Amino acid sequence: MARRAPGDMTGTFVAVVGSSGAGKDSVMAYARERMAGDVVIVRRVVTREADGGSEDHDTMTVDQFAAAETEGRFALSWPAHGLRYGLPVELEDDLHEGRVVIANLSRAVIPQLVTRYPSAVVVEVTADPQVIATRLAGRGREGAEEIQRRMDRSVGVRLPASTVRIDNSGQLDVAGEQFVSLLKDLLRLPAGD
Repeated sequence: MARRAPGDMTGTFVAVVGSSGAGKDSVMAYARERMAGDVVIVRRVVTREADGGSEDHDTMTVDQFAAAETEGRFALSWPAHGLRYGLPVELEDDLHEGRVVIANLSRAVIPQLVTRYPSAVVVEVTADPQVIATRLAGRGREGAEEIQRRMDRSVGVRLPASTVRIDNSGQLDVAGEQFVSLLKDLLRLPAGD
């Protein structure tokens, strides 16, 4: 099936970014539960096996991922933490249908995002450093030294001035309701506003 031009899309791409441990997946899952059927949350493809301690994702080997990239099967793809991440190009079908499409992205891919989807909305989920450290330790994937390195890393990507920031340091329902409110507003707005 031939893909339609990105300029024909009437939906809104919502990119959720933030530090590991800030709770991006939790905030997105909260919205999925509250708004089932109203929004589409994109399932990422990652070159890592799925396990109980990581996000729910589709897995490809490095070779499969490279082939999919070459074939144009990703709307966006990027490297991070020694892995490859991608968003299936089929998400554009939902954008063409006027839906709100939500995906967890690396901040480093934001320039690529706004080039491909100029009307994208960026949401940065943040949390206090101690909260993030506790969450990362609870995942059990990294030792204390690796967690500290992750905490010390500074990301040199400037987010758009219009970025919406949601603090997820406290109870999930507080941050979750802020995100749901934003999504409800986006669903009421005509394309281009």
